[in-house]
Amino acid sequence: MKKIKVGDIVCRISYDKDIMFEVQRIIKLNNNNEIAILKGIIERIEADSDINDLCLVQKEKVKNNIRAFDDKVDLRIEKRKINKKNTEKRATSFINRTGKILHLDGDRKYSEKSFRYYRKLGLNAIVKNIPENKQPKVVYNLLKYYKPDILVITRT
Repeated sequence: MKKIKVGDIVCRISYDKDIMFEVQRIIKLNNNNEIAILKGIIERIEADSDINDLCLVQKEKVKNNIRAFDDKVDLRIEKRKINKKNTEKRATSFINRTGKILHLDGDRKYSEKSFRYYRKLGLNAIVKNIPENKQPKVVYNLLKYYKPDILVITRT
């Protein structure tokens, strides 16, 4: 069995391999056991696990799962566009205006992912990657500067 290391993509056996994680850190305990600190690949989740409860995920499976998730999002976007067109046909006098979104996120990877999805949806969004400990210090000035209609703050 291959030794699990930082950067590997793994699943937890005790959870029926339901979520894929990237190993962020490995902590050695006094009793020679090891705990892995995990970060979700698709889902926004952090967890820890005994290293012996983890199994490696093949790169092809990771790619397929990410592609399937992106396809699911794209399908939802298409359905939204179709519903929007149908709604506009029924109520031509109704103006559908999307507000400006300001999204603060402490995780660079999820900031980029959120930005891509906002663009796909055609939403007016500003996404800022700001470490969680700095968010309280900058949020007021960002609100004054951007004047958003919606504020989203995501934390791990």
